[in-house]
Amino acid sequence: MPSRDLIIVGAGPSGLSAAIAARQRGLDYQVVEQGALVNSIYNFPPQMVFFTTPELLEIGGLPFVSPYEKPTRAEALRYYRKVVDAFDLQISFEEKVLSVGPEMPEERESLPEATADTVFALETRSVRGVRRVRHARNVVLAIGYYDHPNLLNVPGEDLPHVSHYYDEPHPHYRRRVVIVGGGNSAAESALELFRAGAHVTLVHRWPELKSTIKYWVKPDIENRIKEGAIAARFGTCLSEIRPASVVVRGPAGVEELPADAVYLLTGYHPDWDLLAGAGVTLNDRGAPAYDPETFETNVPGLFVAGGAISGKDTAPIFIENGRFHGEKIVEAIARRP
Repeated sequence: MPSRDLIIVGAGPSGLSAAIAARQRGLDYQVVEQGALVNSIYNFPPQMVFFTTPELLEIGGLPFVSPYEKPTRAEALRYYRKVVDAFDLQISFEEKVLSVGPEMPEERESLPEATADTVFALETRSVRGVRRVRHARNVVLAIGYYDHPNLLNVPGEDLPHVSHYYDEPHPHYRRRVVIVGGGNSAAESALELFRAGAHVTLVHRWPELKSTIKYWVKPDIENRIKEGAIAARFGTCLSEIRPASVVVRGPAGVEELPADAVYLLTGYHPDWDLLAGAGVTLNDRGAPAYDPETFETNVPGLFVAGGAISGKDTAPIFIENGRFHGEKIVEAIARRP
């Protein structure tokens, strides 16, 4: 198996920007993606509208043209497909990276002499169960965080009517829905469900909604709560999920609220097991140690980009700023012998 200059794990905007930079620098690279192109965006609710303007989602200098001030999920998917086609990027889809580590001595002996300086071996598995090992001198983990929800570890969290991902409101018409969370996802899904005829209760552990909610959403959700159209329990924690109800504990004491569906929209985090298994040092918030200039971790040759740098604090990392990480990483790699 030949050794590449660079393997990029993740085909989101930050991974794609790294691939574009690698191609422009003449590096031998490969992108490995566990799902579809921009998989996190693909798994957003179909009706989602971005918080930002089209030009702040652009990568590779290609314009993102939209008739709207804030683009839709469908437009973003179409744009990133065009980016990949324009640069003819090398991407292996539906191939999950299981581990990143130093190459084993027996692997080194089996490689051609020209690739004897390989540093990393990436074990992967396709969706059809095919396993392989890829080799590279440098690795970029542009793995995002959307695949790993923050679990509450309460009884009933694994019941079939419970989800950490919101999709669409129609199936919940005239049904009782409990949403746990107080950020953008919780607010937007509560409003959509209410307007689709669901009976919505919002449960949030803090005394008020997060200040980071989109500026046009915040007054809407606050007014719906104020008028009683959406029920809310602030300063309240979820204790248990039952087949047709949830148990919460808050200022009113212990309550049992009816629930036909439960959405636990409490945020997400990067793949800590993959990072730690690769030898990356994580702080108490789960954020990796890295050089802010080059995005290289404490493991030489191993870089992080985009949401992978965030740990538990995902709010500061967006496509708008994460799209520049890949270019800086490749610039640092290209400067080396």
